[in-house]
Amino acid sequence: MNSVKTGIYVCLAWLLCGCNPLMQASLDTFKAAVVGPAPLVLSQAQVDAVPFPQIKVTTVSSEGVMALIRQRDDLQFWVASGKQVLLMRDGLVVRTVGLGTDLDGTRWQGQSPFQQGLHRVPDGYRSSRQIDLVDGYRVGITVTSRLTREGMETLEILDKPYTLLRVDEDIEAQALGFRARNRYWVDPTDGFIVQSEQHLSPRLTLKITQLQPARKEAR
Repeated sequence: MNSVKTGIYVCLAWLLCGCNPLMQASLDTFKAAVVGPAPLVLSQAQVDAVPFPQIKVTTVSSEGVMALIRQRDDLQFWVASGKQVLLMRDGLVVRTVGLGTDLDGTRWQGQSPFQQGLHRVPDGYRSSRQIDLVDGYRVGITVTSRLTREGMETLEILDKPYTLLRVDEDIEAQALGFRARNRYWVDPTDGFIVQSEQHLSPRLTLKITQLQPARKEAR
């Protein structure tokens, strides 16, 4: 854990330096709390100037850029200049820090379909996972999942088109009275999730876009 903290502090020092307007914009927009986020206008040159893989993360009240500062096996640690942190595994957010009503943990019951690669999962695939929420200290909430292949769609990211497979995930947490539909846009060749909309809890939804991807080897 100390090595993780050290990596975060080193990354934050770089992200907060005065020569980095991209990450300063990230800090400013992540501070938004009451009104909707101002659009974060990015260029390929700004993204290329940061020596870390990056994602753009949008919530209902904020928008900013996060950088990948560490990867331990398949677990990725993404951090913003405002010290918000996402932990992601195979493109799915499994824990958050500093985003308000945080997700404190995620555990699969059986194999994760994200580990298999959503491009390989059959239509109608069902699974379940347990989540822990900081809000109310609720632990072990079961979330059921059903995946549906919605066909190919084209997205534009930093003025570049991507033709991707869209996979929808209908989730339900009966203990919370909560239902939602997550959406994932997946590279059909290797299962890499290029963009997603993830409902992590009734009060926390993230849209995540890969700007400078950290890809695994193709599955």
